[in-house]
Formats: sequence, C-alpha cells, structure tokens
Amino acid sequence: MAKEHSFDITAEFDKQEMKNAIEQAKKEVASRYDFKGLTADIDYNEKGKSITILTTTDNKADAMVDMVISKIIKRGISSKVVNEHSRDQVGGGNTKVVLAITDVISSDEAKKIVKEIKSLKLKVQAQIRGDEVRVTGKSIDDLQSCMKALREKELEVPLNFTNLQ
Repeated sequence: MAKEHSFDITAEFDKQEMKNAIEQAKKEVASRYDFKGLTADIDYNEKGKSITILTTTDNKADAMVDMVISKIIKRGISSKVVNEHSRDQVGGGNTKVVLAITDVISSDEAKKIVKEIKSLKLKVQAQIRGDEVRVTGKSIDDLQSCMKALREKELEVPLNFTNLQ
C-alpha cells in the first residue's frame, strides 16, 4: 500500500462530449418551430476555445445560449466551462454572442484553491503545478473530504478531480 496518496485538480473536460452537446443543440434549433426560417447558427471553435451563436434577436440568442448550456450540463460538463464573452449587433440586424470556453485553471484561481484547501485543516498538502493543483495526503479519506468540500464551494472555475492514487 502506498504511503502517500494524491489527486490532481484541473479544469479540463471531455472535448468529445462538448462536440456532442453542440451537435444536439444544433439539432434542437433546427427542429424548433420558433426558429424556422430565421438565421440561427451555432459554431464551435475547438482551437479558439469559443462557441459563436448568430441569430436574429437578443431573445433568440438568449434561448440558444440556454439550449447550449443545458446540453452541456446533460453531457456531464460543468456550466462554469462557458462564459459569455461578448454580445454584438452585426449586419442585417442579427445578434452575435461569443461564449468563451475555460479549460485551464489560472494562477489566481489556483492560489484560491490552495488557500481554500489549507483552510479546511485537513492533513493534506496542495501545490500548484502549472495549470493544475496536486493534492497529497496519507489518508484517502482526507483527500475525499477535500474533494467534497471543494465541490460544495462556489468557485468561478470548473473543477475536475483526476488521478486519485
């Protein structure tokens, strides 16, 4: 049995599930009666880490954003992964909404996570390793308590716990 156990905290998510969620949202838009004959496009840019929504009005844009987020949640991805980056009026009276995708933990967020872990007073150590946080401890129970406490906290970044050993 290992003396030290550990897990990593990242903001990564399943990219294929994201693609599936976007495809489901596109199908729902295509099948809905209130979008028939209107401009209603959803474009997922994996490399640019963004989702672009183009439609005729702000109300339709809000409905499409809600559709995308609900499909993402149904696919097991945190809704914190997407944030509205910009909303602009473009040619033809259309509305363009850009949703930014977060899949890394910034250094400021990592520091908040480490501070939060230290405030739990568990027998675990946390260290920042690039865009992830490694938590180590002798007891798996302490590590699981740490995971549970972090899930209950309202942090701005999506958390994914990996490599529990």
